[in-house]
Amino acid sequence: MAETPKKAIIAGGCFWCVETDMEKLPGVIDVVSGYSGGSRVNPTYENHHDIDAANPVPHVEVVEVTYDPARVDYAAIVDYYLRHIDPTDGGGQFCDRGPSYRPVIFAGDATEKETAIARLKAASDALKTPLAVEVLDAKKFWPAEDYHQDYHQKNPTRYAFYRWNCGRDKKVEQIWKKASTR
Repeated sequence: MAETPKKAIIAGGCFWCVETDMEKLPGVIDVVSGYSGGSRVNPTYENHHDIDAANPVPHVEVVEVTYDPARVDYAAIVDYYLRHIDPTDGGGQFCDRGPSYRPVIFAGDATEKETAIARLKAASDALKTPLAVEVLDAKKFWPAEDYHQDYHQKNPTRYAFYRWNCGRDKKVEQIWKKASTR
C-alpha cells in the first residue's frame, strides 16, 4: 500500500526559484508557489508584504512541496532546501530583500520542527557559521496567482535572466563550497 503524500512549506527568497529547485528532487510530486505566515486573508503578489492595522504580519513568499515519504523524507527535503538558498542571510535572498523574502521553514508538527532544527544545526556545523533560517509553526498556505506557477516553464528566458542576474546559483555554490564534509 502506497504512503499518503506529505507536504512541506518552505521559503527561500523568490518562490519561482525555490519551486524550480524543489521540483528537481526525486520523490517530490508537486511544488506550488504561494504565500504563508502572514495575517492577510487571500494575499496577492501586490499585497502579501503589506502591513496595516487589520493585517499586522506580512506573508512570506513560499512553496508548498508535496512529496512521497516512501521516496524522500522530511530531513532530505530540508537538507536539499538548505543547499539551494543562502541560509546565512535572514534579510532576504540574493537580489530579493525584505521580510517577505526571508528564509523560513514552516513546520507542520513537533516532529518536523525537531527535524528542521537538527538539520539546521548540521548545516551550521558544516558551514562553520550561524544560520539565519527561521523555523516557525505552519500557517495557512495561500497559492499564488496562476501566472506565478511554473514560471520557469512559461517564461524560460525571463526566468533564466532573473536567476542569473540575482547571482543565486553562483552565491549558493560559493557558500556550500566551503562546507566541511564530516
